[in-house]
Amino acid sequence: MASTTTAGDRIKKFLGIPSDEKLDDTEYYNDGSFVESEPTTQDFLNEIRPTVQGTVNYVRELFPFINWIFHYNLTWLLGDFIAGVTVGFVVVPQGMAYAKLANLEPEFGLYTSFVGFLLYWAFATSKDITIGAVAVMSTIVGNIITDVQKEHPDFVAGDIARTLAFICGVVLLFLGLIRFGFIVEFIPIVAISAFMTGSAISMASGQVSTLMGIPNINSREETYKVIINTLKGLPNTRLDAAMGLTALFGLYFIRWFCTKMGKRYPRQQRTWFFVSTLRMVFIIILYILVSWLVNRHVKDSKKAHFKILGHVPSGFQHKGAPRLDNEMLSAISSHIPTTILVLLIEHIAISKSFGRVNNYIINPSQELVAIGFTNLLGPFLGGYPATGSFSRTAIKAKAGVRTPLAGIFTAVLVLLALYALTSVFFYIPNSALAAMIIHAVGDLITPPREVYKFWLTSPLEVIIFFAGAFVSIFTSIENGIYVTVAASGAILLWRIAKSPGKFLGQTEIYTAPRELVRGGGKDAGLTQSLLQRPEHHTAFLSLDRDDLSNPELQISTPWPGVFVYRFGEGLNYVNSAKHLDNLTIHVFKHTRRTELNKFEKLGDRPWNDPGPRRGQAFLTDELVARPTLRAIILDFSAVNCIDVTAAQALQDLRDQFDRYAHPDKVEWHFAGVSNRWTKRALVASGFGVDSSRTPRLQSENYKGDVQEVDQGPLIAIGPAGGSATDIEAVAVGTSGASSTDEKRPEGPSGGDAEKGNGNWEDNSTVPTASSAGAGGLARSAAGKKLVPVFGINRPFFHVDVATALKSAVRNTGVVVADE
Repeated sequence: MASTTTAGDRIKKFLGIPSDEKLDDTEYYNDGSFVESEPTTQDFLNEIRPTVQGTVNYVRELFPFINWIFHYNLTWLLGDFIAGVTVGFVVVPQGMAYAKLANLEPEFGLYTSFVGFLLYWAFATSKDITIGAVAVMSTIVGNIITDVQKEHPDFVAGDIARTLAFICGVVLLFLGLIRFGFIVEFIPIVAISAFMTGSAISMASGQVSTLMGIPNINSREETYKVIINTLKGLPNTRLDAAMGLTALFGLYFIRWFCTKMGKRYPRQQRTWFFVSTLRMVFIIILYILVSWLVNRHVKDSKKAHFKILGHVPSGFQHKGAPRLDNEMLSAISSHIPTTILVLLIEHIAISKSFGRVNNYIINPSQELVAIGFTNLLGPFLGGYPATGSFSRTAIKAKAGVRTPLAGIFTAVLVLLALYALTSVFFYIPNSALAAMIIHAVGDLITPPREVYKFWLTSPLEVIIFFAGAFVSIFTSIENGIYVTVAASGAILLWRIAKSPGKFLGQTEIYTAPRELVRGGGKDAGLTQSLLQRPEHHTAFLSLDRDDLSNPELQISTPWPGVFVYRFGEGLNYVNSAKHLDNLTIHVFKHTRRTELNKFEKLGDRPWNDPGPRRGQAFLTDELVARPTLRAIILDFSAVNCIDVTAAQALQDLRDQFDRYAHPDKVEWHFAGVSNRWTKRALVASGFGVDSSRTPRLQSENYKGDVQEVDQGPLIAIGPAGGSATDIEAVAVGTSGASSTDEKRPEGPSGGDAEKGNGNWEDNSTVPTASSAGAGGLARSAAGKKLVPVFGINRPFFHVDVATALKSAVRNTGVVVADE
């Protein structure tokens, strides 16, 4: 250790850093007392260094099924089988319909869904989520295929989709493996709702032409153009409309009827739920039968009486490695961020939502691993980008799924459809598939009641919601994503930069049953009874009264010349200037210089403080009555860490206040600093430590006079060895009285503001002989050992604002009379 220290000193000397500039000052308190040592670089490396146990936990997190697979039982099996088969009946027609949205053949939707159900269970932290082809992602893929083929018409649509899925899978898998799942938290629910609403309107509008059989409508144009062109084409409606409109009506009617019957007959509610869930299967089977009766002699789908799905090849016809040449990668590179955002938004939002509903917590990083693996391996079987499906997840949850293994049963059903039912798919009407899409995406539109909740909660975010929806409708879904995410990020930065700080005052808080104080609390007897109770405490509220506190409540300034400031949303380089400017303006407005006649000549005064005009009095009564600046108390309860800019700003403000209060020194107290690295930054900036280092009183010289220990800063102590509920921090040097027992100093006029440089003396914070010894350990009335809450080498870091205020008031040297 000595050689390391010597080497460090040599490096400091070479770099011109004084060797005595050390953060650790415990050598000054080498007497067995509790001291705090600043964290070191080695501590940081130890925190991030992989350990054997950490590596084992990491591997176990990668395969979460290990935690439950060995507990699998027949009850779970039955629930998973029912849920898996139910979802399978839904995903087969949905997958083919969504593949049409992606400008791909119907079988691609089945490939994508099969791989998602087959792989997800091994990496899942959600039992409900289903990965596969989804409407929004399919629409995005279709738009990307259209854009790429404009520049590269020789590119096959399937190759574009598979390569896109593979690259996105690699990125998502990497983010998941390095545990970067927290990035999804930067996408708020309003942005997700706006994106989903705009996408749903865009998709539904694009399917109306297929539903009605209107030809020559480009559904890949901007949504408003699609709507206008569809309305213009209504006179060209074909027989497809009869199939599509009746199918759409049937879907909504079955859902409405089953919901109503479930409410009327609660005992059969589960039965009606399954009937409602399988409505898509019923409709598809019905319209396959109708289509077969009409087109049973048709061998070419183009000659059918209305548009039908046509030939669907059996098995995996598009398996193989995705195309990864430079030409393909450069063609899709600009679309990768959009695709990744959509994959993240849909999957994480859905999994978190159902996790909260069903009482479990998902691991976002592990979910990224799951969708990463799915999209990485899916293209080898013909899959395109897949993510979580809201509708199928809801069905799976309500069907009584017990574990993620239910996806295996769905995969088996999809596999069966791929090999045994493809000939039946030939007769599926395209208009019926369009009806299914419109019916499915209709639930993605945010209802007005939710938008109204957004308005009540945060009106500014409602603007983001409508902006994202309108941009999606009038430009593209991709632009809607970027607008909502960028706007949400901008508001986040704006709120941090403009986070309001509060100057706090103190008031006394009593408690009483609500019914006793109804009607304005006019009962004088009740008031006197409450005031005589010893159970009360001091609370600190905003002096501006902008926290909706009762205007009749008495809130007084903490102490003349002492200011308490609470940060709103942290202290960093973005908002440090605003906070400290507010602090400076407020302090200068409510205090005066210690030296009133510091500038004897008019020309010596600074330009920004020139004083009164010629002929006017310089020392007014109002100015003289102001207190001098004594102490600043900063409430760091909302500050987790500070950066170099914020630390430097605090240093500059300290120097500015010291010049203002010269020859006095302004004390800086910090309350609620819980991060040791924040303490290190503050100590490195010269805060928190006692520069005077008062000599320690030896116990053998203690004569029992309480004045002998009235030296050094005030710190908080508490009983040792007790539970969290037993320990109540008390300030060294108090007789157990709360801060309410202190009287504010009164000047000659009887007011509560200190006048001039009055020589007041503080007696209330002197320790009693029964509560503290000089050199020995303090003990409570119960005989317990009392220990410092924080290190005695950091006396200006306090456990709370009340303790900080006690310390600041004590050090002002003002007499505080006992009541």
